[in-house]
Amino acid sequence: MKKVVLIIFLALSFQGNSQFRKSMFSKDPIINLENFQKSRVYYGFYLGLNNFDFKIDYKTDTPDILVKRATGFNVGIVADLKLQEYISLRFEPGLYVSKREMYFPGFSTDLDRKREIASTYIHFPFLVKFSSLRTGNIRPYLVGGLATTLNLSSNAKLKDDNAEQKFRVKAWNASYEVGFGVDIFSEYFIFSPSVRGSFGINDELIRDKDPNSPWTSNIESLKSRAILINFTFH
Repeated sequence: MKKVVLIIFLALSFQGNSQFRKSMFSKDPIINLENFQKSRVYYGFYLGLNNFDFKIDYKTDTPDILVKRATGFNVGIVADLKLQEYISLRFEPGLYVSKREMYFPGFSTDLDRKREIASTYIHFPFLVKFSSLRTGNIRPYLVGGLATTLNLSSNAKLKDDNAEQKFRVKAWNASYEVGFGVDIFSEYFIFSPSVRGSFGINDELIRDKDPNSPWTSNIESLKSRAILINFTFH
């Protein structure tokens, strides 16, 4: 998270020339792109970071499976349809790359204990954006909605399972997302950093062929969840 804070700080500092400071913080700010959001439809793109985890529910009380997370990246496009002054619909398809490591209890070797989950997602979020009143060149907002995701690295079609060191999850999954952000109006474009939580709805796990599998038999459900940080440019 220190890296995330540093990136946000650098991105904002990049805008920190005298014109930008005058337009943002002076008593009578210069209003940038005053008519931009009067357009009914507008587009953009985003770059960002993600941190994926698993929420695991168990059938019986046993030692937990340890999930080690790593920071991944996001890239995608934005289409925004304005419904009225403060509400708009957003479609933000993108590519999300992440990595997790799972450590299962009860094994003596890493070959059996460790499973590396490298995921490449095609993410399709449909969101509603609730914007506040614009103050100078800043406009905070809340965002939330549903998403469907195609996991290109799911191993869903493989016949091998954990007995052959193959961890499998379903290819298609659903989630809901909630978050907040701020539109910052510069002279030439809108810079919009946002933070969002993503919470899986359906059980993603594909069980092993062995009903008594030491890897999957005690898992009631396995759902992805993530923190998503996006830097959007319109």
